[in-house]
Amino acid sequence: MSTIAVLGKGRVGGSLAAALTGAGHEVSMADSTPGAAASAARAARIVVNATPGADSLERLAALREELRGKILVDVSNATVDGPDGLPADLLYPGSSLAERLQEALPATYVVKTLNTMLYPVMTAPAILAQAPDAFLSGDDAEAKQTVRDLLVDLGWSKEWITDLGGIRTARATEAAILFVPHVIRSHGFTPFAISVAR
Repeated sequence: MSTIAVLGKGRVGGSLAAALTGAGHEVSMADSTPGAAASAARAARIVVNATPGADSLERLAALREELRGKILVDVSNATVDGPDGLPADLLYPGSSLAERLQEALPATYVVKTLNTMLYPVMTAPAILAQAPDAFLSGDDAEAKQTVRDLLVDLGWSKEWITDLGGIRTARATEAAILFVPHVIRSHGFTPFAISVAR
């Protein structure tokens, strides 16, 4: 069992918090207000960033001391939204939110995952007709193993989890968000994940 703080009380944060609680972890939730986020992060071993990606860097950089020595699981995508509210471009082209977070939080172990799917798949991957992929990006092997174990707790089979390497690889999975609006416009909000066919 781990002590986990989920930052962000939207659909993604709420879904992850409920699933992790159901898996036996001690979970707290906080909205993005500085005081609530700081208190939650201070008390946790693992912090999940489920805040809107466009604001995540500023919000989390302000928690540098609270996040020192912690694992930060980043599931957000930093995008510029189009008129319909769907992602139209990347906020950090040539980089990624995860890389920017790791640079801003050098004493924190940032691991990127679960950002290549619609949110229902994060906590219920078996709802898809075909096996999905969850990708891991991060510089610390032990932190990635901890996150891998959390994914298993969320229902991910070990063979569905792919370690892509260091945090720089997050720019590849974050770029996959550009598929999402086109798939949604074509098929609606039916749950799906970006996966590698083997």
